[in-house]
Amino acid sequence: MPPSAPSFRDPAGCCCSFNGRVLRFVATDAISEFEQFLQTNCARQFIARKQFVSTRRLNEDETAALRESPELPPVFHAQPIGAVFEHERIPFPSYPHEWPPEMLWAAGRLTLELAQAALVDGFGLKDATPHNLLFRGSEPVFIDALSFERRHPGDPIWKPHAQFVRTFLLPLLANRRWGLPLAEIFTTRRDGLEPEDVYRLCGPLEKIKPRTLSLVSIPTWLSRRADPDDQKIYQPHLLANTEKARFILESLFKRLERTLDSLKPVAQKKSVWSDYMATHSYDDPAFAAKEKFVSEALREFKPARVLDAGANTGHFSALAAQAGAEVVAVDLDAACAGAIWRRARELKLDILPLVVNLAHPSPALGWRNAECPSFLDRATGAFDGVLMLALIHHLLVTERIPLEEILRLAYEVTNSLLVIEFVEPKDEMFRRLTRGREALHASLNAAVFEQACTPHFEIVRSLALPGTQRRMYCLKRKGGGN
Repeated sequence: MPPSAPSFRDPAGCCCSFNGRVLRFVATDAISEFEQFLQTNCARQFIARKQFVSTRRLNEDETAALRESPELPPVFHAQPIGAVFEHERIPFPSYPHEWPPEMLWAAGRLTLELAQAALVDGFGLKDATPHNLLFRGSEPVFIDALSFERRHPGDPIWKPHAQFVRTFLLPLLANRRWGLPLAEIFTTRRDGLEPEDVYRLCGPLEKIKPRTLSLVSIPTWLSRRADPDDQKIYQPHLLANTEKARFILESLFKRLERTLDSLKPVAQKKSVWSDYMATHSYDDPAFAAKEKFVSEALREFKPARVLDAGANTGHFSALAAQAGAEVVAVDLDAACAGAIWRRARELKLDILPLVVNLAHPSPALGWRNAECPSFLDRATGAFDGVLMLALIHHLLVTERIPLEEILRLAYEVTNSLLVIEFVEPKDEMFRRLTRGREALHASLNAAVFEQACTPHFEIVRSLALPGTQRRMYCLKRKGGGN
């Protein structure tokens, strides 16, 4: 398996994935500072809390073996690499353009907590972007261990302040105030929003509201007066009084925390689909039968990793997590993904909620499309079980995806189990989606669905949900496990 494209934005080193391992190659002149930070109380405490990626230095024999690997010498030659470190692997990498706002907020909180804790140990966080973090289930983990550097005790400036505003605060503000999706922001703007971008969205009164004034209007007005050739603004401004410098920084962090908390997504946010679990067309016996069917399939196959595709607010994601699985729950509705995140945190469930539309999944992004792999690249073969519940009729009708293509995608993603819900065209929701075009799907029935399954799956069992036009299927991937 070839390594992933190595990162390249940090002159102190690069990181890549190789044979299932996450390796960080550190430049010779950065090793000492890097290892000093890993020994600080800050690093030790956050590693113990599983909020900072655990790291070990490879010995000389391990490093020599990597140098002899045909794929890796170019990484060593790209920079004067002096040492190789191995990080723990986070089960399923995700990116800010796939997060609900709740997760961006949580990542921002952890970033500020780390910056303040590092300050006590004499270190500073040199960049503050959500790309420094991944999520282990619903919990953020800081992964860019090279982002810390020794700071001058008299320096009152937090260098990544503006970057934190652009990549955390302004996207949360734009999402909260104008409903701008995070995917729309981060797929086209890796470095978030400029104050000028948000200023153009503001009406006259909005521009003078306290929060908008400080984050958006004043920076926009000052930028018009600033001389870009004035080198003084880039020079350090050190204070002789180190306690004063520390006080200024701590005050800044407290202000940023208050602003971030004021932008925390509200739990009662509603959408078209966030109330679906309370208003679905099942009666209690049908829903109980569906729940029992899914639970039995999970007990029988015991999947360690589950993808809940079209998870809604995560009821069945929670069932899978409670059965012992690591769950990735995807839904196209950010409000639903946010509700899953809150549930997972409250119940301490291993669920990673993402805003992903399977009909238009997250593309590969970054330089040469190699910095952020596409969702399907990450998902292919990554799961032992897939749940597709109350989903395929949306793909069939709304997105016009052929049934065979839906099943082929499921085949590529799961290694073993597929639990899928088939919805007859006579179903109330199916008919609502067709909007009078029922004739387009007149030939679709359970026999046709079962025939479409046969190239890729064996039918283990099925169940007609009582009082509905729906049938549950437990399918085993041909050539898969169990």
